[in-house]
Amino acid sequence: MSKVIGFEYNLKDANSGEQLDSNVGQAPLEFVSGKGQIISGLESKLIEMAENESADVLVQPADAYGEYNEEAMQTLPKEQFAGIELAEGMTLYGQGEHGETVQVTVKSFTDADVTIDYNHPMAGKALMFSVTVKSLRDATDEEIQTGVVGGMAAMGGCCGGGGHSHGEGGCCSSEDGHDHGHSHGGGCGCGH
Repeated sequence: MSKVIGFEYNLKDANSGEQLDSNVGQAPLEFVSGKGQIISGLESKLIEMAENESADVLVQPADAYGEYNEEAMQTLPKEQFAGIELAEGMTLYGQGEHGETVQVTVKSFTDADVTIDYNHPMAGKALMFSVTVKSLRDATDEEIQTGVVGGMAAMGGCCGGGGHSHGEGGCCSSEDGHDHGHSHGGGCGCGH
């Protein structure tokens, strides 16, 4: 039976100790289990936890955002980035070859072209999540079918039909916020 789990997290780079993200003091991040909505290495621990339980979860790259791929780069004409104030290291959101939203990082740029990195910003990193389960309940039939917490009626206008928060729906742009708990880094939020 799928569960709806709401959790609070603090995320650090397990090797450097660098603070990467947190939703402490904000609304818990909710997801429907078994839908691949958050990285597998974190979900596998959360589904074993009880309400109000806390744990530190070490997630290796293979169970998080994958290893870093040096070849996942592309150089594009700068005119494709018209209207964007470019900076090295900034995150942009674009469209992948299958229409999905992809998160890319500006690696470098010149007056003529821009090199973008398709690796997720946390690719290759071992991640340490300090998590607390804030809510835990059985998912409804609609939530199991749609993968959306609260059902389709709870979805914002950005989300389009049927998709979860992996970036479908045309509300993406540069600097669209953190989405580190999610498996594909879509950054569109859609209720989170």
